[in-house]
Amino acid sequence: MKSLNIGLIGTGYMGKCHALAWNAVAAVFGDVPRPRLTVLAEASQDLAERKARELGFARATGDWRSLVADPEVDVVSITTPNAFHPDMAIAALEAGKHVWCEKPMATRLFDAERMLAAARASGRVAALGYNYIQNPVMRLIRRLLDEGQIGEVNHVRVEMDEDFMADPEELFYWKSEASSGHGALDDFAVHPLSLLWTLVGGVRRVCGHMAKPYADRPVQGGGRRAVETYDIATVLMELESGVSGLLAVNRSAWGRKGRIAVQIFGSKGTIVYDQERMNEVQLYTADGGKETQGFRTILASPHHPPYDKFIPAPGHGLGFNDLKVIECRELIRRIEGDAAHLITFEEGILIERTVDAMARSAHEGRWVEV
Repeated sequence: MKSLNIGLIGTGYMGKCHALAWNAVAAVFGDVPRPRLTVLAEASQDLAERKARELGFARATGDWRSLVADPEVDVVSITTPNAFHPDMAIAALEAGKHVWCEKPMATRLFDAERMLAAARASGRVAALGYNYIQNPVMRLIRRLLDEGQIGEVNHVRVEMDEDFMADPEELFYWKSEASSGHGALDDFAVHPLSLLWTLVGGVRRVCGHMAKPYADRPVQGGGRRAVETYDIATVLMELESGVSGLLAVNRSAWGRKGRIAVQIFGSKGTIVYDQERMNEVQLYTADGGKETQGFRTILASPHHPPYDKFIPAPGHGLGFNDLKVIECRELIRRIEGDAAHLITFEEGILIERTVDAMARSAHEGRWVEV
């Protein structure tokens, strides 16, 4: 097995997360050669050099194009703001690199389709950063569904709420610009959609509504600027299976820090999950006497792979960055030509088309086919 040479573009929140994953994957899993952190790109040479020292990269550049063209680089991690994803991913794929790009694919469906075409033409692996599907608890939920523990699924609700844009006096920044996309729908609703797609399948048609809780925000130095994106969205869904569904997302929900709630209702029971309690799942089954029926809590443990690769004891819990390490191992698995639990551009485009249909529905005030 070849040791991969890694190029990283961007060192913000998710850039550091990717770097930690590349640094940890060999130590955690023990079955892959340690990746070589080859070159890091940032907006300036000075920043790139400082971040390369911090994160362990051998070289630094202030020009992402030189990283993409570097013949030594095998895999490019793209962790920049959403609007930059298409140009960077397409250039990397055309240069013969594998790509690990953060979600969403793009801010416009047209660009996401271009990215998919480039991936198909390159023959390289092009994966998206949907790390929440890597949670061992998610694999457990899928197993419970496959085993028929809650019978036939008849309704699904998925939600995502955070409060990083809840303060109306928070300064205007790029996530409120139209160039960043629709807003909450493609900024983070794609995460619960990735769980929906992984657990119960895709979406057939939607009826959506988007809202702006605040018309404008203050600008650095004085004045205010109109908010161009939608921080709240609510969508009725009909899944491909015919099951009814509901999506609700809010970037301005005071008190919610990292909530992704999944409720799956079936003919024999219910499964409930909340990302703010990411190491447990609630299971209700309608068997036994009614006087003893109730939700039971299942804590993540070494019996739920690959939790065991991190911790030998149950109930101690994994974290956000651990899920990225798991995703990194799945990416390497796919690069090796093996089956992997991963959302590639091929699957990711289905999420992008769903988001596009939801936004069109909200603007047109009608049901829209995905």
